[in-house]
Amino acid sequence: MSYGDKKRIGGVLGLLLLVPVLTAATETAGSAVVDVRAVYQQLSRQQQQSAAELAGTRDQVGRSRAELEQQAERLRQTNAGLRRQLQEQEDQLAQLQRQADLLRDSRRQEEQAQRQILAALRTGAGQLEELLQASPLYQPLPPALLDSTAVPALADLRQLEDLYFRLMEDGATVSLMTRAYIDGRGEERQGPVLRLGPFLTLAQTAEGLRLLQPDAASGRLRVSAARPDGRLRRQLQRYLEGESAAVPLDLTQGAALQHLSRQKGFVARLQEGGILVWPIVLLALAAALIGMERALFLKRVHDNTDRTMTAVNHNAAAGDWQACQQLVNGRSTPVYNVVRAGLEARHEQREVLESVLQEAILKELPRLERALPLLGIMAAVAPLLGLLGTVTGMIDTFEVINIHGSGDPKLLSGGISVALVTTMLGLMVAIPIMLLHTVLSRQVEHIIGDMEEKSVTLINIIQRCGLGGCGVARD
Repeated sequence: MSYGDKKRIGGVLGLLLLVPVLTAATETAGSAVVDVRAVYQQLSRQQQQSAAELAGTRDQVGRSRAELEQQAERLRQTNAGLRRQLQEQEDQLAQLQRQADLLRDSRRQEEQAQRQILAALRTGAGQLEELLQASPLYQPLPPALLDSTAVPALADLRQLEDLYFRLMEDGATVSLMTRAYIDGRGEERQGPVLRLGPFLTLAQTAEGLRLLQPDAASGRLRVSAARPDGRLRRQLQRYLEGESAAVPLDLTQGAALQHLSRQKGFVARLQEGGILVWPIVLLALAAALIGMERALFLKRVHDNTDRTMTAVNHNAAAGDWQACQQLVNGRSTPVYNVVRAGLEARHEQREVLESVLQEAILKELPRLERALPLLGIMAAVAPLLGLLGTVTGMIDTFEVINIHGSGDPKLLSGGISVALVTTMLGLMVAIPIMLLHTVLSRQVEHIIGDMEEKSVTLINIIQRCGLGGCGVARD
């Protein structure tokens, strides 16, 4: 307790001691005799009593203070201990949380690794299933290997490993043995079957060499719908007869056979093109007929040009104009018409004779070029018709997509494939027509140039004969 506290307590006690004195003085104020000594003694006793009480109170306060200080110290120590325990527990909690995080991370990694292993296992099982379906060794895999919700057992993994090794051994096997297979009519047959691993299986049937493929439903060999072409059949036949060591293989393990079975012939392709295919086909036929006629005509004209002009020039050089006239009489081909015009104008001047022959050649030019512009038009129209067919086909395809949606890519690709048939056909027709038109035009130019050359030769001979250089007199 501090000094100020003690002073305040003393003042309070003094006031308490004065209260009885003042009360007694008040009560005896009215009396005549005041016993001062009695009052003093009473005050002394009260003061001593108050001092004793104050001392007792001080002792009690001191003891209480000491006890309180001891309790406070104990509380401080207890608080410090509790704080240490709390810190230790917080540290332990943090360590446990870190361990829990590590365990969770480890568990996630293990679960992820397990999922990856199961995914790789199911992928391998699916690939093996596809390989087995294309192999005579087909047998169903355990469902747990293909089910995404099941965990395969160790026996399933061993079976998967065994099937892989058996498939690898079968892939390196070449065998020729009598086996059962199902023909195109669905009937079971027995016959020699050649197997070249998983790449080729064929049998000698009544219809000739036929390709075989395993049936995914029954696992038995069945005659494939794909028919090998002539070149492929000859290669296979030479291999079977031991004449050749080379043999074609289906490295896609059945995909090439399926593609071969889906291949369409030329007529089927034309039928897919729609109605605009037939005008293009008619253009092709008409162009072929016109081209054949023009080619034969120009060949005959070219042969007549060389032979006729050579004979006429020879007779003219000899002055035998009657033989020249007999050579061209009764003939109406372009060469004979030009020669006839030249012979009729042989008595004219050179300038006139040149004009007559040039005019005769120009008169024959439309006959030589007949139908060639039509071929040029056909060559331009054919691809336009093909493009028109493609545009209409694309319109139909987009209408189907608008109705059924574009979720199936086969729908879009199939429609585009059909639409492009007319463009393909138009180009197939237009390119040969253009080449034919060019060749025939060059042939006409060559014939005209040859006729002009021989006409100049005829003019020179006629001029020499006019100067007396011929062996026989003129008519």
